Amino acid sequence: MTITGLEPLSIAVVGAGEWGKNHVRMFAQLKGSRLVTVCDLEESRLASVRAAYPGVRVTTRYEDVVRDPAVEGVVIASFAAQHYDQARRALEAGKHVLVEKPMTLAAEEAEELVHVATRAARCLMVGHLLLYHPAVVKMNQLVASEEIGELFYLYSQRLNLGQVRKDENALWSFGPHDVAVALYLFACEPEMVTAKGEAFLQKGIVDVVFVTLHFPQRKLAHIHLSWLDPHKIRRTTLVGSRKMVVFDDMEPNDKIRIYDKGVDIRRQPMSYEDYLHVRFGDILIPHIGSAEPLRLECQHFLDCSRNGATPRSDGVHGLQVVRVLAAAQKSLEMDGAPVPVKG
Repeated sequence: MTITGLEPLSIAVVGAGEWGKNHVRMFAQLKGSRLVTVCDLEESRLASVRAAYPGVRVTTRYEDVVRDPAVEGVVIASFAAQHYDQARRALEAGKHVLVEKPMTLAAEEAEELVHVATRAARCLMVGHLLLYHPAVVKMNQLVASEEIGELFYLYSQRLNLGQVRKDENALWSFGPHDVAVALYLFACEPEMVTAKGEAFLQKGIVDVVFVTLHFPQRKLAHIHLSWLDPHKIRRTTLVGSRKMVVFDDMEPNDKIRIYDKGVDIRRQPMSYEDYLHVRFGDILIPHIGSAEPLRLECQHFLDCSRNGATPRSDGVHGLQVVRVLAAAQKSLEMDGAPVPVKG
């Protein structure tokens, strides 16, 4: 629920690059926020901010952000390797923090951020954008209401022939999205992770990864990640005991399709052929709305910072995602050997 009747939250955005500039745009627009500072190391980016938002202070010094008592919330969209230090310093300075994915690059660092946020009594939220996508929210409702029956497994594809990164591999660049969704829908952490991949373009930087999350009760999530693929695909498929759901984020309008299909087990079959009965039903395309996920995510951060509620993608959820990614990275380095996820 959006909080009204309160003073806007004063926000500083750290990192105004490819994704950070979207945070700048959003927090400059939202009524519940007041964008006061943008911090970036590149003067050209700051010049663009200065031209578009003349009332916003710009700086290359992160110290100016954490030492400013007027800044109440810090949005961190810098390089992943900087997330831990910048988020910790902001929390210790009494700021609410929204940190982009991945929360950190090590589980120990993510765990420390959770402790710091608790001690400081400040909101710590991770930018797992898909958890605020209306289609993913709808999928979670379908799972929670048991409309699709028991959730058996999911598989997702996040593929593209696009930007090849030098500072992180495809697992850490793309993986947080789909791992976060899997944990959200299964409502628990996996017990084991296996991952296989290969570095074709740059030595030591994996371009394509196949990750499998092994959840309790034999449930599975399989994730295919690649920035070296002829297709641009953003698709997640849920398979339940009663129905199946496909979320295709590349579809301009009908992003969710619910398939009334499944295999019924007849308790008293007349013959072996009747024991497993394949059922084909209708396809439903529900209306899910067209709200921008980033707007919903940023508004959620503002609301939780004001009312003390626990964010959907809080620090604990971010920690769980980092644990899974760390286990997957270890499995990659062990040529696909199973690695337990240690909580």
